[in-house]
Amino acid sequence: MNTAEAAAQKIIHNVEKVIIGKRQVIHLIILALFTEGHVLIEDVPGVGKTMLARAIAKSIGCSFRRIQFTPDMLPSDITGVSVFNQKTREFEFRPGPVMANIVLADEINRATPKTQSALLEAMEERQITVDGVTYALESPFLVFATQNPIEYEGTFPLPEAQVDRFMMRVSLGYPAEEQEIAILDAQQYDHPIRHLEQVITLGELMAAQEHVKQVYVSDLMKEYIVHLVGETRRHPDVYLGASPRGSLALYKTARALAATLGRDFVIPDDIKALAIPTLAHRLILSPSARLKNVDQEAIVQEILDSVPVPGSRVPSRPAGS
Repeated sequence: MNTAEAAAQKIIHNVEKVIIGKRQVIHLIILALFTEGHVLIEDVPGVGKTMLARAIAKSIGCSFRRIQFTPDMLPSDITGVSVFNQKTREFEFRPGPVMANIVLADEINRATPKTQSALLEAMEERQITVDGVTYALESPFLVFATQNPIEYEGTFPLPEAQVDRFMMRVSLGYPAEEQEIAILDAQQYDHPIRHLEQVITLGELMAAQEHVKQVYVSDLMKEYIVHLVGETRRHPDVYLGASPRGSLALYKTARALAATLGRDFVIPDDIKALAIPTLAHRLILSPSARLKNVDQEAIVQEILDSVPVPGSRVPSRPAGS
């Protein structure tokens, strides 16, 4: 068992003590963690979005901060503010909640676009700038953002630039009946999050991240990724397709999936398994497609079904043969 696979198994087993019956979603979150990507969790209230973020943070022993987004929130409420100290006669920086390893941006679409944009620099460059001074963020740095896909009253749609910075979009969904009964039993006396322990060290996490970077991706697999992303830009129901950042997200997570499954090379199944989580949220549908209630995930699935999986190359025949 390699470094990434061992770390992933430890985290999954630990988080499943709190989040029951969602192994696939937990695995996706770990892929983002191993590739230093951010995750948009789009789901209804009460399915465990906050608990998932807290459980991941506890499992890797990292700091965790939650930001409850509201319409009256200011950018300084996220990044921090410089305050004048009367004793020293100097300005002192008081860091905001974004200065943590794992940040939960709860109901991110309830804040104004100006406030949402305060996360852009942090998510892309792992730093923040306040009053002209730049502060580096600690590593690892991961943003979990949640939003309710049903309730739109009093919300502000996420700008395309911000949506594109999320490596993937996932959904927990409702648990099955037997899983919900297990949740009731697990919380009979106390919430299991209180007893969750750290299972890997920061050094083990960084080793897993480095291991993922060594996973081999053949030229055929790279062409397959680029072809899939290119088809999102040519689809008749799509106004704006996935960006090159989408290609990178699919490339990086495919390597992480291969590593956590015990392989040192990427296969087409890795790419197909991650195309929807990494690409669907980046597509902006055409007005006619929205009127027809066309689904972004259905478009990516249609592209997966239509684009042939790469096989072995046919050797070229010598000239004149």
